[in-house]
Amino acid sequence: MKIKIKKLKENTKLPKYAHPGDVGLDLYAMETMTIKPGEHYRFWHGFALEFPEGYAAIIMYKSSISKAGLTKMGGIFDAGFRGEYNTHLINLSDQPYTIEEGDKVAQLIIFPVSIVELEETDILSESARGKDGFGSTGKK
Repeated sequence: MKIKIKKLKENTKLPKYAHPGDVGLDLYAMETMTIKPGEHYRFWHGFALEFPEGYAAIIMYKSSISKAGLTKMGGIFDAGFRGEYNTHLINLSDQPYTIEEGDKVAQLIIFPVSIVELEETDILSESARGKDGFGSTGKK
């Protein structure tokens, strides 16, 4: 599948796959920033995408950053979005973390999605799980 990408800034480093067969396109920081414990920061990536309806672009965290206690916030981009892509990170650790310009900060995955039509009802069918939520399968 080919999708269109537009550079919005001169120093944009376009996303790319690190290895053949990878599903996540690496996204790069365009600036250096230290995120202190409990703080969050939005990294802009300097590009916009165009892809067909029935797909979504979803930002996922990098394992190297998550091991340091950072995770992403939000990160779902619809097919109709034509603005600049960004990654919003939060530092959940007790140590500051510095991201240098050019570092990988996240991954972008293009997923096929179902666009559904909701049908309101008063009754839902029974299931094995029912209304059970968190912890419903137990610890073992």
